[in-house]
Amino acid sequence: MLVPMTSTISWREIQRQNFTDCADLIDFLELDKSLCERVLVKSHFPLNVPLRLAQKMAKNTLDDPLVRQFLPLKDEELMVEGYAFDAVQDGLFRKETRLLHKYEGRALLLTTAACAMNCRFCFRRNFDYAENENFFEQELKAIQNDPSLSEIILSGGDPLALSNEKLGKLFQKLSQIPHLKRLRFHTRFPIGIPERIDDAFLEILERSPLQIFFVIHCNHPNELDDEIFAALKRIQKLGIPVLNQNVLLKGVNDDLPTLKTLMELLVDQGILPYYLNQLDQVHGAAHFEVEEQKGKDLMGELARSLSGYAVPRYVREIPGKAQKTKIQG
Repeated sequence: MLVPMTSTISWREIQRQNFTDCADLIDFLELDKSLCERVLVKSHFPLNVPLRLAQKMAKNTLDDPLVRQFLPLKDEELMVEGYAFDAVQDGLFRKETRLLHKYEGRALLLTTAACAMNCRFCFRRNFDYAENENFFEQELKAIQNDPSLSEIILSGGDPLALSNEKLGKLFQKLSQIPHLKRLRFHTRFPIGIPERIDDAFLEILERSPLQIFFVIHCNHPNELDDEIFAALKRIQKLGIPVLNQNVLLKGVNDDLPTLKTLMELLVDQGILPYYLNQLDQVHGAAHFEVEEQKGKDLMGELARSLSGYAVPRYVREIPGKAQKTKIQG
């Protein structure tokens, strides 16, 4: 049974219910001994799973698409050629401690190291998030001094892990930079803790003079439910476009029925599929990789069976390229 959305419980209190100990999640999932032997109990990239996602996981299996995304397996310890600790070479584009400038006209602000959940395929699982004691002072100064920037992307970690007080302060400072026109959220938070979309956060969005785009990350239909859609609808009612990006993952969503169902669920709620990302080759995630040709074939099937607006762009990140690289079918 899912945790009900209620105004009497704060999202911070709900977040404290996350599974952060492998033994607790193993017990909750009722894994038998043979399955437990495949679990990586001690990982440098810690377990972090919201209760509502764990409640959607099938019992006593490692093949469930949500279990696979969030429970660490010993497969993560395999050293695979081509897989690196900094798969997208973020370090090359670090203009300030928390500011990455990869693409023309836009920069990415790493707001926090914290997330609502830790995806086992995260390409920043090894990123060195330095402490920010001066509330983005140097990052904001760099943005202020670069008139070529018209858009800032809030990422991390997850920007919604910040308090409303900090987000409100950050919005205010960004809104005072005259050449900024757009602000984009990259977040997974509503998928695990939709209660995060609270009245105070909505007020911050509503007050902002910047055009906001809200990009969620959802990989499988089982992650979604009516309460998540209701929370996102509150954002849409402010005139803010909501989009989704996801990663093509072996054993999770690398089949046509799953991808088609996901895209239809999203567009039926007015959420536009944005990117289908080829896996970033980060150390520890090789067991998730889907062959590119299979991805092309799946995209061809999606294009034949869905309306154009329901078909995401199939892309990969190539360090040094001026934009995401579209994978042609």
